[in-house]
Amino acid sequence: MARLFEYQGKEILRNAGVQIPRGKVADSPEAAAVAAAELACPVVVKAQAWVTGRAGVGGIRFADTPDQAAEAAEAILGLTLKGFKVGLVLVEERLEIERECFAGIIIDDTARKPMLIVSSIGGSGIEEIAREHPRAVARTHIEIDTGLKDYTARNLLRAVGIKGKDQMQFGDLLVKLWQAARKAEARAAEVNPIVKTTDGRWLAADCHMTIDDYAVFRHPELGIEIAREFDRPATELEKIAYRVEEKDYRGTFYFIQLETGFGPGEGVIGFHGSGGGGSMMSMDALLDQGYKLANFCDTSGNPAASKVYRAARIILNQGPIDGYFLSGSGVASQEQFHSARGLVKAFREEWLSIPAVIRPGGNGEDKAVEILTRQTADLPAPVEGYKKHDTPAFCASRMQELLRKPVEPKERPAPEPFSAAYEFDSPTGKVLFDYDKCRACASKACVDECIPKILRLEEGVPVLAVTREDAARNKCIECLACELECLAQGERGCRIELPIPGLDEWLAARNKGVK
Repeated sequence: MARLFEYQGKEILRNAGVQIPRGKVADSPEAAAVAAAELACPVVVKAQAWVTGRAGVGGIRFADTPDQAAEAAEAILGLTLKGFKVGLVLVEERLEIERECFAGIIIDDTARKPMLIVSSIGGSGIEEIAREHPRAVARTHIEIDTGLKDYTARNLLRAVGIKGKDQMQFGDLLVKLWQAARKAEARAAEVNPIVKTTDGRWLAADCHMTIDDYAVFRHPELGIEIAREFDRPATELEKIAYRVEEKDYRGTFYFIQLETGFGPGEGVIGFHGSGGGGSMMSMDALLDQGYKLANFCDTSGNPAASKVYRAARIILNQGPIDGYFLSGSGVASQEQFHSARGLVKAFREEWLSIPAVIRPGGNGEDKAVEILTRQTADLPAPVEGYKKHDTPAFCASRMQELLRKPVEPKERPAPEPFSAAYEFDSPTGKVLFDYDKCRACASKACVDECIPKILRLEEGVPVLAVTREDAARNKCIECLACELECLAQGERGCRIELPIPGLDEWLAARNKGVK
């Protein structure tokens, strides 16, 4: 789920007709002072963070003047609240509150319907309220085809003791809350508290909203950069990784950074999983050896070799990791030699200088290990391949053994001249052939090893056996066999370009010391 900040959720509510306090977002003490001056009333300054209980950890402060608002913002900005570094505050009018209530809409996966929960008591978590005041809480499912009717909302409020004019106004707010959640395709929309002010208004004083991952592309207006359930804003590298996954539906690619700011020799490993449960076991095996994990990454569900390649390059470039470790379930149904070729291409391009232990495990594991062993032997660092009968604990011990031995630097070979005479687009990249080299090649391995058989020989050189449009659409599965087998058996006359949007720019900025 993609989380929204409070101010973003409130804007969605406002657009649906729900009353919210007047306010403005600020990213500096000076901006907070300007916002308070514009509001011209006592204000509350609230940290914008995906955490609960902000007041108890200094994330909510009150101010009577613009100068005090600036002081409050200065105290909040830069705070780390439960692991979340605060970069924004919301400056809002301070309300005179008569009572607090709760309302939330969540997706009930068991019933496969949205559920509306209301409470006549607000201010704390709904679980705590339900436990301590069960009669104050009521709930009902909402039918998607008919939506939330005003009489259903009022009946629910009547059940928790809200009557009269309050019932009418609160009920209207609930209907609008449903409409807002439905339009935004929210997995959850929680308002805690909904408040009644001393002058009789019902407002949403807070809002926590999460959007369904699979609906994010339909809502560019929300400005969601990455549809992941993080408890903090995504890092730039996580955004780069997400852009790889966003439009490539061949298997999964999940990447999240766990450690940042580390240096070489600190026992930090780049982790690459292949299947959820097995990945967890493999992570535990590394942790048991005393290592820290720079990241969690999973490429499963039969990903293209090109997707594994991009994942590997992102893992290798996140910082000075000490080793690279891939291990999954051990019985994955995907063809593991695709993943092996993705790894080999990444390792060769990065000129691997740290040891790698790879346990693909699953269909085609014998071929996968053979590819890894044969096509990385000339790299500076060792690459060891293991199979499903080799346990994660054993593979982690091999990583420990390899890290005890220093890697001898080896100069990268100078790039050879390459003149593309023939090229075609693949789904996410480009395949190029140097026909001078191809004519000198005796093996023609690029054609023989092409898994989807979309290449054929014409006058001794490879050409497409399908249309260019079909190759770009999906006939080329980006298995990378043509390039890597040409490299191993041929004259290096084939190259595949697989761009990773944003990675080169991010690396350049990092190397210049720009965070």
